[in-house]
Amino acid sequence: MRSLLLLVLISICWADRQSDNYTLYHDRVIHIQAENGPRLLVEAEQAKVFSHRGGNVTLPCKFYRDPTAFGSGTHKIRIKWTKLTSDYLKEVDVFVSMGYHKKTYGGYQGRVFLKGGNDNDASLVITDLTLEDYGRYKCEVIEGLEDDTAVVALDLQGVVFPYFPRLGRYNLNFHEAQQVCLDQDAVIASFDQLYDAWRGGLDWCNAGWLSDGSVQYPITKPREPCGGQNTVPGVRNYGFWDKDKSRYDVFCFTSNFNGRFYYLIHPTKLTYDEAVQACLNDGAQIAKVGQIFAAWKLLGYDRCDAGWLADGSVRYPISRPRRRCSPTEAAVRFVGFPDKKHKLYGVYCFRAYN
Repeated sequence: MRSLLLLVLISICWADRQSDNYTLYHDRVIHIQAENGPRLLVEAEQAKVFSHRGGNVTLPCKFYRDPTAFGSGTHKIRIKWTKLTSDYLKEVDVFVSMGYHKKTYGGYQGRVFLKGGNDNDASLVITDLTLEDYGRYKCEVIEGLEDDTAVVALDLQGVVFPYFPRLGRYNLNFHEAQQVCLDQDAVIASFDQLYDAWRGGLDWCNAGWLSDGSVQYPITKPREPCGGQNTVPGVRNYGFWDKDKSRYDVFCFTSNFNGRFYYLIHPTKLTYDEAVQACLNDGAQIAKVGQIFAAWKLLGYDRCDAGWLADGSVRYPISRPRRRCSPTEAAVRFVGFPDKKHKLYGVYCFRAYN
């Protein structure tokens, strides 16, 4: 009997102590922060923000601190923004702020600053966005021994397009793939960008490099030469290959441009060299593959005239399918890489705005 009474007393004492950890109020349980719990909390109001090349964007980040833990604020608050690589194994410094001391890194110099809406706002503003700015960013706030982080993804409006050079398909190692995209006013696409393009209808039966070093291709209409007729639609994954020795095509990504893309009205058809000179004479340059895809996808550009582009290919953009001009689908039609001396085509030019 004495043992039973002792057990009841212990249970009542334990319940009383537990009841100190929360307060019941209007049927809600309000938790009180434990003594050893987090004293600094960092949050991003949005997990992803959207913009386009040349635009401005705010990456949201706010921090909340326990004033009883930090006293009168003897510790300076340090805010650090970094960009995460696609494999999350590295971080690229973007911006650091501590009191009056601020430092910007690399290509972000002159383009980033803290929004500073209030005392707990660590949001970062990036201006004049580039294609390389796409990706995931980490906001880290440090005060004394306390720190916390939040991650925000920056997505860009744009278009993914497959690319191979004059040499033909499967001729690019990873480093060459990166360079050809840059040459065409684009960057090598990420998996997320290719996946979004597949969801938008991109179907391409040749495998290409992506920014994480993987090789993949999107299929919306399964068929025998492309993984099998009885397979489900999706992004096919070849896995990761030797970046120096393995050779594939590439998927590039580009976004809005600051300029005018147009087909040059000319009295005669042109060789490649004549096409280059004709654009120069018009105060422009011969257009790049990324620019024709951006004009087609983002501006709805439509022209049923095959024209030279800077890489020596001949293409034309169709946004309104019709007979003799891509009758079944809207697309940038590819004529090929003809002999540059052939006088059979017009030219697409691009004039950048200052």
